Order: sequence, then structure tokens, then C-alpha cells
Amino acid sequence: MLHGETWYTVCDADFDQQDAEVVCRELGCGLPVKVLGGAAFGRGEGQVWSEELQCRGNESQIYSCPTSSSLKHNCSHENTVGLVCAGVRLIGGSRCSGRVEVLHGKTWYMVCDADFDQQDAEVVCRELGCGLPVEVLGGAAFGRGEGQVWSEELQCRDNESQIHSCPTSPSLKHNCSHNNNVGLVCAGSVRLVDGGSRCAGRVEVLHRGQWGTVCGDNWDMSDAAVVCRELGCGEAVDALSDAHFGPGSGPIWMADVDCRESESILRNCKSVGWDKHNCSHFQDAGVICSGVRLVGESHCSGRVEVLHGKTWYTVCDADFDQQDAEVVCRELGCGLPVEVLGGAAFGRGEGQVWSEELQCRGNESQIHSCPTSPSLKHNCSHDNGVGLQCTGKRVRTVTGPPDSVRLVDGDSRCAGRVEVLHRGQWGTVCYENWNMRNSAVVCRELGCGEAVVTLSKPHFGPGSGPIWMDNVDCSGSESTLKNCRSRGWGKHGCNHSKDVGVICLAIRLHGDSRCSGRVEVSEGKGWATVSGADFNQQDAEVACRELGCGLPVEVKGAAHDSAVELKCADSVRLVDGGSLCAGRVEVLLGQQWGTVCDEGWDLKDADVVCRELGCMKALSIAHFGSGSGPIWIDNVGCSGSESTLKNCKSSSRGVRLVGGSYCSGRVEVLHGETWYTVCDTDFDQQDAEVVCRELGCGLPVEVLGATAFGRGYGQVWPEELQCRGHESKIFLCPRSSSLKHNCSHDSNVALVCAGDKPRLVGGPHMCSGRVEVPHLNSWATVCDADFDQQDAEVVCRELGCGLPVEVLGGAAFGRGEGQVWSEELQCRGHELHVYLCPKSPLMKHNCSHSNDVGVTCSGHTGARLVNGSDSCSGRVEFQYLSSSLALHEGRVRLSGRMECEGEVEVYIKQDWRRVLLDSWSESVASVVCRQLGCGSVFSFSSSSPSSPEHSHMCVTGFNCSGSESHLGNCSSAQAVNCSSREQLSVSCSAHSSIRLVGSGGDCAGRLEVFNRGSWGTVCDDLWAIEDAQVVCRQLQCGVALEAPVPAQFGPGTGPIWLNEVECEGNETSRWTCSVLKIFVKHTLIYSCRCTFVLLPPEYKEIRLTEGCEGNLEVFYNGTWGNVCVNGMNQEAVKLICQHLNCGRSGRESWSKARVGSAPNWLDNLKCRKHDSTLWHCPSSPWGQNGCDNRSEVARITCSEHLPLRLRGGTGTCSGRLEVYHNKTWGSVCDDLWDIRDAQVVCRQLGCGPVLSANGGVIFGVGSGPVWLNRVKCRGNEIHLWDCPHSLKKHTDCLPRQHAGVTCTGQRSSAYLHIYLKMNLIWVPTP
Repeated sequence: MLHGETWYTVCDADFDQQDAEVVCRELGCGLPVKVLGGAAFGRGEGQVWSEELQCRGNESQIYSCPTSSSLKHNCSHENTVGLVCAGVRLIGGSRCSGRVEVLHGKTWYMVCDADFDQQDAEVVCRELGCGLPVEVLGGAAFGRGEGQVWSEELQCRDNESQIHSCPTSPSLKHNCSHNNNVGLVCAGSVRLVDGGSRCAGRVEVLHRGQWGTVCGDNWDMSDAAVVCRELGCGEAVDALSDAHFGPGSGPIWMADVDCRESESILRNCKSVGWDKHNCSHFQDAGVICSGVRLVGESHCSGRVEVLHGKTWYTVCDADFDQQDAEVVCRELGCGLPVEVLGGAAFGRGEGQVWSEELQCRGNESQIHSCPTSPSLKHNCSHDNGVGLQCTGKRVRTVTGPPDSVRLVDGDSRCAGRVEVLHRGQWGTVCYENWNMRNSAVVCRELGCGEAVVTLSKPHFGPGSGPIWMDNVDCSGSESTLKNCRSRGWGKHGCNHSKDVGVICLAIRLHGDSRCSGRVEVSEGKGWATVSGADFNQQDAEVACRELGCGLPVEVKGAAHDSAVELKCADSVRLVDGGSLCAGRVEVLLGQQWGTVCDEGWDLKDADVVCRELGCMKALSIAHFGSGSGPIWIDNVGCSGSESTLKNCKSSSRGVRLVGGSYCSGRVEVLHGETWYTVCDTDFDQQDAEVVCRELGCGLPVEVLGATAFGRGYGQVWPEELQCRGHESKIFLCPRSSSLKHNCSHDSNVALVCAGDKPRLVGGPHMCSGRVEVPHLNSWATVCDADFDQQDAEVVCRELGCGLPVEVLGGAAFGRGEGQVWSEELQCRGHELHVYLCPKSPLMKHNCSHSNDVGVTCSGHTGARLVNGSDSCSGRVEFQYLSSSLALHEGRVRLSGRMECEGEVEVYIKQDWRRVLLDSWSESVASVVCRQLGCGSVFSFSSSSPSSPEHSHMCVTGFNCSGSESHLGNCSSAQAVNCSSREQLSVSCSAHSSIRLVGSGGDCAGRLEVFNRGSWGTVCDDLWAIEDAQVVCRQLQCGVALEAPVPAQFGPGTGPIWLNEVECEGNETSRWTCSVLKIFVKHTLIYSCRCTFVLLPPEYKEIRLTEGCEGNLEVFYNGTWGNVCVNGMNQEAVKLICQHLNCGRSGRESWSKARVGSAPNWLDNLKCRKHDSTLWHCPSSPWGQNGCDNRSEVARITCSEHLPLRLRGGTGTCSGRLEVYHNKTWGSVCDDLWDIRDAQVVCRQLGCGPVLSANGGVIFGVGSGPVWLNRVKCRGNEIHLWDCPHSLKKHTDCLPRQHAGVTCTGQRSSAYLHIYLKMNLIWVPTP
């Protein structure tokens, strides 16, 4: 390194891979191949660099790297570091296998396969330090590259050390594209020998130019996985020791290898050091990798998928035969094939379908050794994925003892003291840290089903001989106990009084699930079927209990000579669904049933439950009412292959509230299997927020000490919680080692969270009655003195009862009992829960039960089924209070010459009345304009005194905040004598003559238009999502969900003004759409239904301000606001891009708010892999953040996005194809354009099946650049960017060569989804 005018050598002690990457990059030498210490290139001269480099690996120059002030080691020229960089790389496989790319200048170029030969391959492998070439692969075997193809032919002679030393010819002999990218597999620094293929055999590593073996001590699946990954051989199938593939020769280079599975090469794993071991070649390690897998049921049964490059492909069932099946089962070590199943028997796969036909002869050792035909004879999709069942019995290829583990001195071969065979001698295993995962491996290895009990203090008596294993740590996936981690053979601190024992199941149910099937018992080394003649109900109870499967549900074949079948309830059940196979999910923990939170719950989780109960596959996820008792688990994340729900990943509750309700009570935390009470002295608001959050109970309302919910029992938690308030679980909080105070059960802390809803009592239905709120462990009534319209709005909303119709004081629904709520509610009307409303500490009034307040909400008062065959079938109809005269109260009209200006008249007490000017304000006027669909208020002024018909009474006293959607939501007006006082006239800015009616909000309801002085409805003939988009845009309500939807908001009245509206979706106003006719009053009232646009008041939507990039903004509470970048993770970025149809991933950066006054809605957005929408992702509460919108707003740039549109055709589903790239719309060249490409476009646009793929200028000549050419889709891709294509500004396409598409225009989904309140409801398409 140059410092000043002096060159310094660098010490090898702390020079690492990141430092090497920066050096190679700065020199333009590609990637680092090898870092060499010990003055490998000779001793330097002069000074040694005195600081330690701490590069991150992304710097462009070495002097941009951080440094420490001094080296950790004394260093001399004997320790000078050396480095080998490479101007070539392999992409898409592993470090030593992949697509060949060479560096020229600063650009990586792909290499053509036509003239790349063995000599070229040897130089590439040599330069990368990857040994000798194994295979040269053409035809883009590791995927098509991007960018340029190397334009010269390499002519290496085989003696060069680097690819850039090879001669080249000035030009290629062949035309070459990315379809001809050459791939290469080198031997690398690891190889598998004597296993029949390069992906199975004895492990050998290259060190100092010589191949040597690896000792099998502590060799496990984590180590095997790294070997398979390094070789590009797919997944590890087995980790083997004791010279399974025969003893090697030469040095034993590595021993006690300990990989974490994150390493890219075996050399990076921990070991005792090169050539340090206490092994012989009879302990050499072996590995079996596989480029094929079976997905869906077990390792030996499932959907067939093959590995190509780094991608798993589904295989078509059309040409997969018995010979192919034999090779797959053999490669997986799964014996012989039992059955080949077509038609996606194990579920539809994802991603791509293998495009070649396998033609195995049946004698190959691996699937990739089979010949293939260049293309399939049949069109194939994921509906044709082939499945395979193998026998599951491995066949050993060498002689030796069949078992390396046994259970001794028990009642059967499936119970007893654990003993393992090592070096020809049986020995015991120490109990230290032994767990059920270890026991499961033993039982599986012995073919004894599942582990039931782990026993110590030798339950089966002390053993004798050596103690071979201690501190055993299995992951649970190992095929043999010897593959699990331990301290090492013979290394222990135990005696035989600690020998471990295991009891495996002596009975099993052979069928669809662990707790359902044919009853079989262990007999010798096999299983025997139980006859029904010898099996009764008591036997069934014992069997279910022994299996840990609860009580018997059904016994078939009892008292008969046939085999008996048994179904047990297990620890999961479905409740309130009418049958064993439908209902609310409940699980048994301890002796108590509890529910499962639906956070992240999906069909994969449901499939596991159905399988466990023997109920086949899940059909749908549904709601079966609220449960009671504890919520035991949440955030369930099943892969779909688990046998029980308990085997799925999940989060269990580590805290509970006792003595009140689920969301209020004494705080207790779980440690081990014991519940502890918590001291009130140091429990603060931050601790409370975490507890309420973990329980899913919203925000804390009140922290109560002094045993408000009674004294607890047992132990008091001995540490002080020090939560910061942002943690998701109580056990993530920091803790001090001891409490500052002595604490007893008299100081147990209690907590009330906002999760408990209020209730309405004593009314005629659930949406009408006396208001009561939960308080401590009882209910409290609310005083009528200060309970107003805003408080009522929150109560009705929280109960799902619509809008308030009437607030009634004076105990109108009867006098309550117990306490009266001691605080005054001061809701603003927008809160989701009563407990989120501000409160004053004291009531202004003395209040008794004579002042209990009541509320009547507009929610439905009854339900019925109409026009069915009996009283239990038919069309669902709800009865709403708003169908009465209460609906008309608060209606408003303007009696002027224009539709949006004139004198204000309000319908009060069954009559139209003028409004006095002296009681008016701009906020009230804005509500009137909004209610009329007339935009915002322009001005208001006085008008002439009332005409004679209005002279007797006017109204005054309206008091609105300005945010209400209806004048009836403002505080009540009073009727007064008009006399000669000035009355009100209003002018609205009539940007809108449409409105949505019936939901109580501006952005949801029945669509009505204003014409000829009156409001009327719109007929739904031809009504579609494009029309709804225009309505939502005109009302500034974000994006429409779907249309049409059922008559959820009731039938309209008055004229039907519009029919056959045809918008393209990009218009700014409904009036610019094509409209066939305007009706006269009532002409088609019986032949049309009213049109609805559904967008709930709580509706949330996201957008990027520049299409598929830009500032991230979210629509919430009626306003577009910012999302802050603080804490945002990559999963959140992926979900945003996928939600917006802008690709699979992207990147985030820091930006300034586009609109300075916009609110900052979200911060600390951290999505998880299982989150399906952005609204499932954890974040800071809405609107609560410390974000600076001058620099901390999230800007997202999505990758791989190609927004599409069709122009020049009829409607939105036919026309010239245009793509959006570099902020410009451009066309697609019709070279190679065919029906398969068009099929992908129709699918991506949601336009149904394709009718034709068009070229030329059938849809007119486009403007702008030609962005895409030579698109080559298979037809099964989801997005156009998944297809091979050339994306750039193409000048080689003629101006009149435009790709076009004609789709059917029929949406592919048979269902339309709508949001009602906060629940997702599915309804059949009309």
C-alpha cells in the first residue's frame, strides 16, 4: 500500500475476504480467489503497514476502508499477505460451478458455448483455484446472463495461469446470444469420490496441491450441506462416516469439522486445523447430495422437482415413467418406486416447469445422468406436476452392521437404554442436555415411530463399557444418531448412573395422520395389524392416550375380524363448525383448551390441521365466532409438510392477565413451566405497552397496583422489567438482575388493555342499549352528561354497528348496576376503540345510574333468509334502523339555480327548514358540500328571509368539526322561529357531482349522481372495475377494490340516471367516460340494480409516486401520507413491489417528503416472510413516529418491473402492447411474438384467456421508443419480465412492427372480494 511516497507491506494476521475484495476491485482484477499468508510471494522490504484494515467489502478503494489505530499482532515481513484475484467468475451455481463470465474493463461479459473447449475450461478452473474441470455445459445451463456477450473466441493452450493470458481470435465464428452462454463445473477444493457420481461419495479436500480425506468424527448434516452447496449438487441427503464409501488414502486433512450451514465452502468451516486429527481412514466422512427432491409429504414421497443451476423445476407427468422413477428413488436413497402419480397429486408447484423430457434407462445413479430430449412433446403446466412415492427403505452399498444404535433392557426393541456402536464396541450415551429431538432421531433410526418419553437416572439400569457420546445435540432431521453433534467420541464427564433411556411408540396409526389410521403394534422389527375382534372402546382410549392424541373420536371395525381403524382427537380440535372437520381452531396445552391467533394464518397452516385430524385438505379459511379462554399461539408458520400443528413454527404467549378478562387482570409471566406474578413498584407504561401488544389487546389503558385483581399465588418474578416499549414480547425486554424493592403478593401489578370492547345492554337488539364499558373485572355504566355524538360514533364503530342514530340519556334503557365510569370521555370521533379516546381525570357532574347513557346505532336489527326452500335457506336480508324515518333526518338540499349552490334547507322533525346564518360556520358549510357531493365549500352568505311556507320555523345550533360525512353526525340543531332573521346560502366548488351513500363515510357506498336538480342511482349494466377506479379518483378516495358488489348499502330511491357506463380507468371524471343514455325518472327501476363502489372508511392503500419507483405513500384515514425509512427491512420492500405488480424485489433509500404538510403515517416497518399484505407487518402505531420528513421518507425502487398497458384497441384488454421503462412508455417489437407471449400479458393484466397475438400496425403506430424485442415466453409465466427478453432502446425494429394482444376481457377469478367493516367477505359473481 502506498502512503505518502512509501510502499508498505500488509500483515496477514487480520487481512480477510472483505479487504481482498476491495483490493481486487480497485485494481480492476475481478474477484479474490485466494488470500495467502506467510510471505507466499516472498518477503517484502521496507516498512510494514501499522494499522489493521477493516473493509466492509463494498468500498471502491482501499483508502476508503476504516482502520484500527494499531494491529492486534506483532508483524514482520515473514507475515506479509499475498492475494490472487481473478478476471473470470462462475455465476448461478457455486464458487466453482456456474455461467462463465470474463471481466473486460469494468464490465463482465458472457462467453459463447460454441468455441469454449477443455483447454479454456482448465484455465478458468485453475485461475479460480477450483482444481480441474468436471463438465462444460452449453445452452445457458446456469441461466441466461444479462449485458454483453464476449465478441472474441478464446484459444487457450492449457498452460496459462489466467484467462486473460490466453490468445484470442478477433471475432467469433458463430452468431451467439444469451441462449448460448457457456457454463462450467470445476472440481473445486472439495470432491466426492467412489460414490457413483460427482454428487455422492467420500469427501476429499485439496490442500497444498494434494487431495486428502476428512475424518467422520462429529460429521453431520450441516457439514454435508456445505459440501453439496459448494459442488452445486443441490441438497444434502445424508451425512455418512466410518468409510461408508470405502477408506481413502493419503493425508487426513480435516477433523472435528463444525459448519454453521452459512459457509460457501468447506474450507471456511471450523476444524481442529489442517492435518490435525486422531483418526484412521476407516473413519472417513462421506456425503450424498441430490439434484432432485420430493416435495409435499416426506423425504421419500411428494412432487418431483429437479435442480438446474440454482432453480428447482417441476417435472411434467406426461413422459415421466417407471425408469425415471427408479433413478429418483435411487438417488434419494429411498429404495424402489411404489407409485407414480400425475395431475399435481401432491399440490401445484411454483416457478418454472422443466422444459425437457427425461429419458432415463433406469440404471443411472442420478437424475442428471439421464439423457433428455430437447423439448417436451406436450404442453405442460403446474397442473401436470408429477408425484412419486418410494418405498423409503435405504439400500446400503457396503457391508457392515445394519444398526449403529439400539435400545437395551426395555420391554421391546423400541424401549430401553440407548447404546451406540463405535469401533466395533457398544457403549452408552450420557443424559447431559439430552432432549426429545435426540430421542426422535433414535426412534426414527430404529423404525420405531415417534419418541414418547426420555428417561434418565438410569431407568433401564446402568450400562457397562465405554460412554461413547455426551452433550448430544440433534437438529431432528438426522437419519442416524451418529450424525448429531456431540463432544466427540469417548469425550464425557459422566458415569453410568447418567445413561439415557428412550421409549418409542409401541403402537401406531397407519393412515392420513399421526392420530388417525389403521392400528398397528410393534412386533420384532416390524409392525403387525390389530384385528377388530380384539379391540374395544377401552383399548381405543389407551391407544389414543399413549399416542398423545387425546380421546378417541371414531372406531371402525371393532368386534370384527378385519383390521381396526381409529381416529383420535389429538391436541387440536375444530369447534362450532357443525362437524369434526370444520370450526374454530383450538389447541390443548396443559389441561386447558385455547385458541390460535389468525395473524399470518393461511391455507398451509389449515392444511396441517386438516391432515392432523384426518380431514384431508383444507378448503378455505373461515370465521366461526370468538373463542374463550387463553390464546395459546400466534404467528403460525407451517411449511405445509408438518404432521401436527405443534410442529409448525409459532409464537406462544409468555404473559397473561388473570382475574379480569383476557385483556385485563393481574400480570403474570411464564418462566419454564411456572407462572410468576410481577411487582407493581417498577412496572411502568413501557412494560404495559409490551404486555398489551403481545396479547393482541391494543394499547394499555391503566396500570393498577395493590392487587386490583386480587393476590396471586406461587412465586413473584425476581427481576425488574426494563422494556423500552417497542418490543413484541415481554421476554425480549432487558431486565435487571434483581428488584430494587422487596415485593410480595400484596404488590402484584395489574393492567387494563384496550382490547375489551364496550357493550350495549337492555335494548331491543345488539346495536341499541345502555352503554357499559369493562372496568377491572366488572362492567361500568357511563354518565349521560358529557357523552356526545363523537363518543357515540366510536362506540358504534367498535361494535360494528354502523353510525349512531340517537344518544339517549336519563337511563332510557334502564338503570345499570355496579359502578359508574368515573372519567369523562372526550372522543374526537375517529378512534377505533373507546379506550383510545382522551379522558379527563374527573367528571364535571355528580352522576348516578339515573343518568346512564344509551345509544342506538344504525346497525342491523334483525336478519332473515328469503325465497329459500325452507326457513333455513335463502337470500340473506338484514333489517336496518336506517330504513325508518331516522334515515331522512339531517338530509340537506340547496334550493338554487345550480346544483351546488343556493339556500340551505335541512330535513328536521319531518319537515324541510331553512338554516339561520348566525349559527353557521365554514366547517358546517364544508359538511353540507361533502354531503351533497359538491366538493368543498366555496363561500357562504346571507339570503333573503324565508318564503311564506318556511316562515314559521328555522333551525340553528349546528356544531360540526368539519370532518363529518353527514350533517346528522354534527351536534343536534334546534328548531326556532325564523321571523325576519338572515338565512344561509352556500356555494360549493362543484368539482364533484357524484357521491357514495349508505356507509356513513365518503369513500364507500351506493353510487349516486346529481342531475337535473336531484340525486339518482347508476345501473350496473357493463359496470366494471375501470368505472369504479374513476369514481374513487374523482372523490379523492384512493384506489377501488372491486366492482360490482352486492346491494350491501341498500336500494336507492329516485331516478336511475345512468346506464352502460364505459370508462377506460384513466379518466379524471366520470363525465368524461362513454355513457349510453340518461334515463328519465324510474324508467328502469325494476330491470336494473344499483351500482356500488366499496372502499371502507378504514381502507388503506399504497403507491409509489413515480410508478414503480418513488416515494412510498400510504392512504389512511382519508389522507395520503408518508412512510418513513427507519427500520424498514428487505421483506417489506419485496412485499411493496409485489403488491404494486412491480417485480419481486427492490431497494429502499432516504428521501424528502413530496408534500411537506403530509402526515407521516408509518415508521419501523418490518415485514416477515409469511406476511401476505403490508398491513400484516409489524410497525410503529399509525401516526406515532419521530420521523423527519425532510430526510427520512422511504423511497422505493423496484427491480424487474415492467408495467404494461394495451392501447389502440377496444377497451383495456386489447391493443398495442406498451411497457413503462426509464419513465417512458414504449412499444414491443413483434419479432418472435406469438400466442404464448400474449397469454402471459393477458394473465398479468387480469384480462382472462388470450384470443390472439397480433403484430404490425393493427392497433395503430405507437410513439416513443421500442423497449422490448425477442420476447420468448413459455406461456406459464406470471409476469412478462419472467420471460427471456431483450430490454433496451431497440433501433433494429421497424417502425410498423408493434406487438399486440387481444384478450377475452373476462376476469379469471370466479369471485370478487370486498371489504366490509374490517373483515374480508367472498361473494359469488352475479
